Amino acid sequence: MKRLLNKSKFLWMLVMVIASSIALSSCDKNELDIQQNYPFEVTVMPVPADVESGQTVEIRITIQRAGNFSDAQYYIRYFQYDGIGALRYYNETPYLPNDLYALPQTQFRLYYTSASTVSQSFDIWISDNFGNEKQVSFQFNSSD
Repeated sequence: MKRLLNKSKFLWMLVMVIASSIALSSCDKNELDIQQNYPFEVTVMPVPADVESGQTVEIRITIQRAGNFSDAQYYIRYFQYDGIGALRYYNETPYLPNDLYALPQTQFRLYYTSASTVSQSFDIWISDNFGNEKQVSFQFNSSD
């Protein structure tokens, strides 16, 4: 009888060890999938169609993310291909064309100051640290 009890204890312990090893081995780090790369959209509030030389136009922009990854970083660059003007972030120095600048927020304002008496056109590109990029185009007619 003692042998039978010892065998059943041994079998019970063996079943418990096997079950716990299966349960604990399923927590493999390689199977854990954390998404970091989320697509985004850029929305822009309406801006005036006409601008005169020396006038500053406020451009309100929001980056709408499909998901939230805390280490996502956003950048902006711009290029003006018609007319003359300056684009800046809040009160900072004006952006240089085609240079990449970090955006500290996903909702922000840009200020475009016209220095031209002809129509002006420029594009901005907003990108993230995963290679996603969106382009937004602006065109202002001269009201001079």
